[in-house]
Amino acid sequence: MAEHKTITAALIIIGNEILSGRTQDANLAFLGEQLNELGVRLREVRVIPDVEDTIIETVNTLRQAFDYVFTTGGIGPTHDDITSAAIAKAFGTELARHPEAEALLLGHYKPEDVTPARMKMADIPVGATLLDNPVSKAPGFRLENVHVLPGVPRIMQAMFKLFSHELVGGEPVLAASITSRVPEGTMASKLGEIQDSYPDADIGSYPFIKDGRAGACFVVRHPNKQTVNAAAEEIVEAIRGFGAEPEADERP
Repeated sequence: MAEHKTITAALIIIGNEILSGRTQDANLAFLGEQLNELGVRLREVRVIPDVEDTIIETVNTLRQAFDYVFTTGGIGPTHDDITSAAIAKAFGTELARHPEAEALLLGHYKPEDVTPARMKMADIPVGATLLDNPVSKAPGFRLENVHVLPGVPRIMQAMFKLFSHELVGGEPVLAASITSRVPEGTMASKLGEIQDSYPDADIGSYPFIKDGRAGACFVVRHPNKQTVNAAAEEIVEAIRGFGAEPEADERP
């Protein structure tokens, strides 16, 4: 069987408001799920402040390590929205007024609402390709493998869906989920042995307490259906070895 290349991605969440806890990030779960369906594995997420040097260093590190990088936040009209300028510096290019972006904003705002701060959103790194914004018109952009998006979830998500078909993915990751009342701690040793048998699978355990009784959900993720089901079957056998039966067994 031919080897399939694993396509990877990283997400950089930019914003002091996220780090302070004033704003709850809602983009990570969305992006992780959407990329998984495309066969792109989200492998790393960093939350960083609105600090130019930090943005430059993080973008340059991750764009060399992953097939795709997505950033959210910091491309609005306020003084602390410095993502576009920082990314221009990361790529060694200039930030300049983009005629198409400017036209989009001028067409969106009433003349009396056009301000220098709002028009700053039309300043795009030279060489970048615009990413359409169907909600508020201010575009994001793509520079090589880095996709720069706003932090507002409904806008970010609408924009992602417009260009996601252009992303080239590998095999979608399949998952099996086995739930039982055998506690995580009881299964830990056996689960480690199963992981050793399937080193390239992602096997996780998620404990819970329901009706006063402990239990856990065991999840296997891998692109190959046979691998997922074989590991899941070993988990089921381990549960039975402790005198229990799965309460739920969901497989691809």
